[in-house]
Amino acid sequence: MHFPYEVALPANIVVRPVSGKRDTKAFIDLAFRLNANDPHWVPPLKSEVAGTIDPKKNGWFSHAEGQLFLAERDGKTVGRISAHIDTLALEMPAEQGFGPGTGFWGMFEAEDEATAQALIAQAEQWLAGKGTTRALGPVSLSIWEEPGLLVKGHDHAPTVMMGHHAPQYRGWIEGAGYAPTKKLLTYELDITREFPPVVQRIVKSGEKNARINVREVDKSNFDREAEIILAILNDAWSDNWGFVPLTPPEIDDVGKKLKPIVFNDLIRIAELDGEPVAFMITLPNLNEAIAPLKGSLLPFGWAKLLLWLRKPKSRTMRVPLMGVVKRLQSSRMASQLAFMMIEYIRRSATANYGAERGEIGWILDDNQGMIAIADAIQSQVNREYIVYQKPIG
Repeated sequence: MHFPYEVALPANIVVRPVSGKRDTKAFIDLAFRLNANDPHWVPPLKSEVAGTIDPKKNGWFSHAEGQLFLAERDGKTVGRISAHIDTLALEMPAEQGFGPGTGFWGMFEAEDEATAQALIAQAEQWLAGKGTTRALGPVSLSIWEEPGLLVKGHDHAPTVMMGHHAPQYRGWIEGAGYAPTKKLLTYELDITREFPPVVQRIVKSGEKNARINVREVDKSNFDREAEIILAILNDAWSDNWGFVPLTPPEIDDVGKKLKPIVFNDLIRIAELDGEPVAFMITLPNLNEAIAPLKGSLLPFGWAKLLLWLRKPKSRTMRVPLMGVVKRLQSSRMASQLAFMMIEYIRRSATANYGAERGEIGWILDDNQGMIAIADAIQSQVNREYIVYQKPIG
């Protein structure tokens, strides 16, 4: 294959494609070595990472292709990166962030800046060889998984399904010619305190409105509830930056992963005149349970995890997704439904799971509606992520 430009590597660094089980193991294990001294890094379950990067096990690959790379210095693994193309992202309008010519890289870890530069250059070469003209990163792997580089919030551990990166990566990525294209925010708040009086009044007003019904999900009817939430999500988020519709294979994967940490009283669907129009998903912070397992369920990690899942006690709850159908957005009704769902879940989280802290995100930095809601419940930005871009080819 002819590449539009060649990558000049330092003499002692080799970047090569991942091939076979040994390379895959090295790709996964590297993150554990490089982050071993970071007290806030949460070791992921290695089996989960293996499933994410395996095209046979990750439904995202039904509309995407990619290549993993390892960087080696004198035979030692010192870095890793993925380069990937999402065909659905290519079809999205350019004004929403992606569109024709867009490629991605992610799963990024590097021992030093020279390694980082070599890895990024190799990812760009692979993407350019596929005909892309613009690289975005880090995005690991789907935009729905771990988008962006952590640039604020290194002083505390991430919650479930959130990325955590070494502080020096920012300078290395910007040094490779990348500029920010979108900032993603996470908000935290003390959920043991009642919300301000104005929010309480809005909630009570909604409770008096016979048109509104905010209900718990029914996990025994998981597929049907997931279908309702997905329909609202795809409508509510369709105009957002970075939106790529979730496909049936991905939905199946998400269902399998999240079902063990889905609890009826932590996920709410709001109905207006009997029609589902809004939802809010809250997850107990699984990271609190898996952090001590050091990436493995063996020999006894599986038993500890199962015990936690039966009746989780979680200091932190994360709200990864919330949505209101497009026709109601920017209306008072949308805010009212959001406050009602937040309040009901707050009560359940504190009473039934011992939660003290909530985390909402990520939220796009230009999503004024969600930012206004976060401000109204007196939450504060605790983590910031940046998605970078660069012309290539």
